[in-house]
Amino acid sequence: MGLESIFQAVVEFNEPGMADLVRAELEAGTQPQEVLDQGLIKAMDEVGQGFSQGRLFVPEMLMAAQAMKAGLAVIKPLLTQGEVRSAGTVVIGTVKGDLHDIGKNLVAMMMEGAGFTVVDLGVDVEAARFVAAAREHQADIAALSALLTTTMPAMEATVAAFKEEGRGVRTIIGGAPVTQDFARKIGAAGYAQDAPSAVELARRLLA
Repeated sequence: MGLESIFQAVVEFNEPGMADLVRAELEAGTQPQEVLDQGLIKAMDEVGQGFSQGRLFVPEMLMAAQAMKAGLAVIKPLLTQGEVRSAGTVVIGTVKGDLHDIGKNLVAMMMEGAGFTVVDLGVDVEAARFVAAAREHQADIAALSALLTTTMPAMEATVAAFKEEGRGVRTIIGGAPVTQDFARKIGAAGYAQDAPSAVELARRLLA
């Protein structure tokens, strides 16, 4: 019943009941890592698959992500006690000159749902700030978003700044005007067309 009910709460967007379900599962003796992996992450993978197959849409993904976050909030304090493994650290933001954040927020939520530690820098983020945050948080991945063609040069400048920094942070990019070809051209480690594929890409890069 336990882990399955947590899984169902995510896929059925049951945000209000989530915290109690997770607490009950932890009190029953299930390890935090197992709740994360078999309850929350597994459910968000299912939601991501539904989105990729066209069965679910952005509003539903956001509702599932909110339910997942309610469960994560209960497990998060245990992270500091070293009881839960992180899949890696991601700094994410919308590049300089761009104020769009829906896509970026969705990727951040999906990354968190997949067990990554996420540092969200918000919108209109300069290259230097991306690099400084990645250094401070020892990030594995920098995820850059742009929704305007006019801000694609800022994306290119940010990727270049990471290359110059030389710490081996993998840069991944996404957003409406962005393509795989553009990612190749600017030397990004990868391109993702939506939030589930961003999670897949991050996992692949860190495998």
